[in-house]
Amino acid sequence: MRELRKTSYSDAIDKYFKLGNNLNQRDVIAVRKMVSGLVKLIYPNGEFEKADIEEILRFSLESRRRVKEQLKKIGGMEFYDVNFSYIDNDTFSEEYVPVPEQGGGKLIPEGMNKAGHVYCVACGKSGMIGVYKLETEVTNGSGRFERTGLGSSREGKEAIDTAYSYLKVNSKSISGKISLTTKDYLMNLQDLNGVGMPTQISLAALVALCSAALNKPVVSSLAVLGNFSIGGTIMKVDELANTLQVFLDSGAKKVLLPITSAIDMVSVPPELMGKFNLLFYQSPEDAIFKALVVE
Repeated sequence: MRELRKTSYSDAIDKYFKLGNNLNQRDVIAVRKMVSGLVKLIYPNGEFEKADIEEILRFSLESRRRVKEQLKKIGGMEFYDVNFSYIDNDTFSEEYVPVPEQGGGKLIPEGMNKAGHVYCVACGKSGMIGVYKLETEVTNGSGRFERTGLGSSREGKEAIDTAYSYLKVNSKSISGKISLTTKDYLMNLQDLNGVGMPTQISLAALVALCSAALNKPVVSSLAVLGNFSIGGTIMKVDELANTLQVFLDSGAKKVLLPITSAIDMVSVPPELMGKFNLLFYQSPEDAIFKALVVE
C-alpha cells in the first residue's frame, strides 16, 4: 500500500469519460483524487474495464456532490452548480449523478403523462423542498370528491379542498366540458422525496383536476409551482432559486411559474435559469390553459 502512494490513477477516467461542465476546478481535483484512491483499493494491479471505472466515477461524483450540497445549505446559491455529470467518449451521452437523499434521478419523466397526473415542487412539513406527484381519476357518479395520501396533514387537505372549491365556482369559465355533478373525482398525493406533506399545492391540484376532467394531459416534462387563495389571488413562491434547483435535479424541462415571482428572478443564477422553459401565469385559469395547451 505504501508503494502505491507513488502511483496515480487520476487520469484513469479519461480513456472512457470526461467530466461535465458543472464541475469547477476544485470539484475536478477532488473527483480525480477519489477515483485514483478507489482504483488503488479495488484494482491495485491497475487492471480494470470501462464498467469498473464508471462505477468508481459515479461513486466519486456522488460523494463530491454531497459535499457541495452541504456547502449550498451554508453558503446559498454560490454553490448552486451541484448538478454533476459525466460524458461517455463513445456515445457522447451525458449522465447526471443524483444524491439519493436529495431526490433527483429523473423523478419527473420526459414525455407526456396520463391525464390527471401532475408533478409539482413545494416545501414539505420538514422544511425541505420536495417533489410531489398528484394523480387524479374521474368516474361516473354524483359529484363526490375524495383525496388520499395526505395522512393527517390539515394544511395539505385545505390546499386541495381550495382547488376543488375554486373549480366548482369557476368551472364554466375554464371549460363547458367540465362536469362536477355527474362525475366523481379521486385525487392521490405521492411524496416522492419523503420530506413530509406539502401545504402550497392548490395550483397543482387545480391543474390535475382540470386535466382529469377534460381527459387532457399536461405538456411534457412540466412541473407546476404556485399557490392561490379561494378568491383566486396568486401567491409568490418562497426560495425561488432553491426551488428551481430541485426542478433541475428532478428532470423538469418546463416550469409553470406565477408572474408574482418574476421579481425574484434576480436571485436566480442565469446558468440555472437557462435550463428551463418558463411558463408564467397570471391567474389560476391562465395556468390551466398553459399547462394543458388549451386554446
